[in-house]
Amino acid sequence: MKYKLTNETKKINNKILYRIKALKNFGNVKRGDLGGFVQSEKNLSQKGLCWIYNEAKVYDNARVCDNARVCDNARVYDEAWVCENARIYGDAEVYGEAEVFDNARVYDKAGVYDNARVWGKARVYGDAEVYGRAWAYGNAQVFGHARVYDDARVYDDARVYDEARVYGDAQVYDNTRAEGLGSTIESARDTARHGVKILTGYFPNS
Repeated sequence: MKYKLTNETKKINNKILYRIKALKNFGNVKRGDLGGFVQSEKNLSQKGLCWIYNEAKVYDNARVCDNARVCDNARVYDEAWVCENARIYGDAEVYGEAEVFDNARVYDKAGVYDNARVWGKARVYGDAEVYGRAWAYGNAQVFGHARVYDDARVYDDARVYDEARVYGDAQVYDNTRAEGLGSTIESARDTARHGVKILTGYFPNS
């Protein structure tokens, strides 16, 4: 075993979470280091270099494994998985049945939830959200107040940011930039390629 549950607890939504303590050295964690909080040992693998730091919390049936890290005040819960070399930090939340893996990063106040997937070297940050059955992968970045949802895909070196909305079965890829107030890509026919900016419509309440 690489960690144990301590007697220090926090209560969230009537769930009791326990602070963890390292029992040996691994990665950048030293024996005796205190970590974040879990509801039970099923939330954090005893194998690999994965760890929960600071005041981060993982609970319900959520799972952190491999070499993943959850830091700061981040939360992972419901049935979500964070694995491989993924990093979740800041005030980010991953929940529902979402999965963040590979070398992906989710941070600041970003959210990944429902059945969304984020992987590769993708980044989701700021106040951005990826949800529904959406995917962000490759070197994609979703940030600002952007939303990617439904069955949308954002990949390659694409950037979706500001107040942009990508949804339906839309795909944003190559070096595309979807930016500004009300940038929307709703379906495959609206998909842009090769650096084209999408600046159509304004959905202030989306």
